[in-house]
Amino acid sequence: MLFNSIHFLIFFPIVMVMYWVIPKRTRYLWLLAASYYFYMSWNAKYAILIALSTVLTYASGLLLEQFTQQGKADKYRKLVVAASFTVNLSILLFFKYFTFLLDNLNAVIGRFSMQPVSVPFDIILPVGISFYTLQALGYTVDVYRGDIRAEKNLLKYALFVSFFPQLVAGPIERSKSLLTQVDHLEEMRFSFPNLYTGLIEMIWGLFLKMVIADRVALLVDTVFDQYYRFGSVELIVGAVAFALQLYCDFSSYSIIAVGVARTMGVTLMENFNAAYLAVNIRDFWKRNHVSLSTWFRDYLYIPLGGSRCSKARKNFNLMVTFVVSGFWHGASWNFLIWGGLHGIYQIAETALKPVADRFNERFHVKTDCVSHHLWQVFRTFVLCDFALIFFRAPDLHSSTAFIGRMLTRWDPWALFNGTLYTLGLERFEMNVLLVAFTVLLLMEIVKYRKHWTVSDFLIRQNMWFQYLAIIGLVFAIVIYGQYGAAFDAKAFIYFQF
Repeated sequence: MLFNSIHFLIFFPIVMVMYWVIPKRTRYLWLLAASYYFYMSWNAKYAILIALSTVLTYASGLLLEQFTQQGKADKYRKLVVAASFTVNLSILLFFKYFTFLLDNLNAVIGRFSMQPVSVPFDIILPVGISFYTLQALGYTVDVYRGDIRAEKNLLKYALFVSFFPQLVAGPIERSKSLLTQVDHLEEMRFSFPNLYTGLIEMIWGLFLKMVIADRVALLVDTVFDQYYRFGSVELIVGAVAFALQLYCDFSSYSIIAVGVARTMGVTLMENFNAAYLAVNIRDFWKRNHVSLSTWFRDYLYIPLGGSRCSKARKNFNLMVTFVVSGFWHGASWNFLIWGGLHGIYQIAETALKPVADRFNERFHVKTDCVSHHLWQVFRTFVLCDFALIFFRAPDLHSSTAFIGRMLTRWDPWALFNGTLYTLGLERFEMNVLLVAFTVLLLMEIVKYRKHWTVSDFLIRQNMWFQYLAIIGLVFAIVIYGQYGAAFDAKAFIYFQF
């Protein structure tokens, strides 16, 4: 069930209204049923997988707490954690990476003229498996560390794992936040401000998805699918457009999820914070996909040793974390390269910082002015966008060929001869995109400087401005949103991860 579908437009009001009118003690049961219905609307049989992950991590939490109370040696608790990770990650590896591993195995044995290995069945990636697996495993580690008590109520824990607003594409919530709220659902009171701000966030998310992301996707698909036809300017525009598409597509899902949860009194973490206004790669990962980056920081980077070790070990920990993060995104060498590039970026930035500081001092470069800040933002965006070419291209050959043409087929006249209007978007469509992007940029600047979300910004304005802004967003969604057979109802990009 997509957030931008008629199905959800009917589903959400029913769930939200019933949540507030049924007996308070049954709220978690209602949300659990709604969450499983939401998930099963894609593929009902894969609900077995999320149920299995739920039961396994629930049992591991109980065992960990029992062993702690009994004073068992830490090795027994570590065995429970290892078992939980092994089973859950084995399920994830099978569904997400089996085909990738088999293809690479066949590529190797094919060099020796051996018969390729075939599988008599198709493996379909369950929607959201990467997200709910990490969320459930985070709970196991939290109980092991003593950050939270094991949840005794299986159904409440099941709701924590499957809470429908953030189930299939995040944000990846922590047990200390979401599970604690699930335990206190009956204490929540209806709040009109929560309903109002939640609906604003949902409208803003739909604007980002339907007016910007799905529109720019037409340009991105044209350029990346036919890169061999274009020169440098078109390819650069396509790469920049994909950065915009990915950011709007993924952030829109998180924003809608936050809004949906807020209408029911539940607070989810903000997952994006003006990421493309970051001044360096480290800053970028503090602002982009925050729930995932902090998950890998807390449950992989720090356990590996973090930064409290030698410089070589720290760099190793960074590379492992980013390569694993890349592989988490997809079963492809491209994703490994994308993650590895971000690891290299961070290591290089740290290593070159003294050089940059000496350069700035030697040539009296002002570092506290707008021009320097804009240069830092531009540099960071270029590095991130270059890495995203590997994220979007279907394979390694296409990625390198795309980059090769982008660097060698210079055609600056394409900026002036109307070529850009032949990349999937006509002049009117491009103008709509530019206006929508301007609105997005203004809100990103507000968020960067004031740390306000769209709803935070609007509720600080006069009522006439609030209503005009909301009406304008709804008008843009209804009139300029992408609909119909020519566009289809596009799924959110991160559903595939």
